[in-house]
Amino acid sequence: MTRPFRFGVVAPLRGDVPTWRDRARRVADSGYSTFLVPDFPLMQPAPGPMLAAVAALTDLRVGSWVYASPLRPAWLTAWEAHSLSLLTEGRFEMGIGTGRPGIEDELRDKGMPAVPPPHERLAQVRETVGRLRELDGPDRHTPVAMAVYGPKARALAAEVADTVTFVLGDQPRGEVARMAHDFRALPNIELALAVPVIGDAVAPHMAPPNTDTAALRAADAMTVLPDDPAAAIEEIQRRREEMGFSYFVFGADFAERFAPVVAKLAGQ
Repeated sequence: MTRPFRFGVVAPLRGDVPTWRDRARRVADSGYSTFLVPDFPLMQPAPGPMLAAVAALTDLRVGSWVYASPLRPAWLTAWEAHSLSLLTEGRFEMGIGTGRPGIEDELRDKGMPAVPPPHERLAQVRETVGRLRELDGPDRHTPVAMAVYGPKARALAAEVADTVTFVLGDQPRGEVARMAHDFRALPNIELALAVPVIGDAVAPHMAPPNTDTAALRAADAMTVLPDDPAAAIEEIQRRREEMGFSYFVFGADFAERFAPVVAKLAGQ
């Protein structure tokens, strides 16, 4: 099955609140599907209030991109996700993963009593989704997007996720295609691709600021797209045809630049 394209924007709050709210309105007016915020505690307001504010301002879907499972107890993340799903009338999508590179140092800095190993963080993801399903009950289904890489995480995503995105860096096209292959046989799973690099620009909170953009292009990495909208349209279509990616996520700084891409492809 070929899924229609949709597009999301990751928009951390890095300046004043009125400017950020105006950006949300422009994203909505440009035809994007989803307004997403990263999970970086103490660097911006908490995800829940930010997403509730955007949902009240616009008709966008909203989502976490992505909750880091070790930062909160599973019941707390599930409760927040269910609450957002209820208050947005079904427009919330819970993105979750085991934590970005360096999460161990962040947990220690925040005084966490113990840093769980990767397998325990994956178990936290499973528990969070399970508790969310219990809170949702039979009449509500909050979509879950999982950020995965290794085989155990991919297996869990195939079991519990609605949307799957891969945690990528400089992996070449062929390696990403192999990871995507198994999911293409699962009709209920949407494949998402987060693209932090457009041309030579790197989206904040989606990739390290010292990312070597030239090296990514040389590796034919899936984390980069050309900054020319026409060329980006061609490449996005290729990635759906060859690998099944239909949901593309960009940094907010690129939202207006890529509005023609969204206008051309969204819903197609």
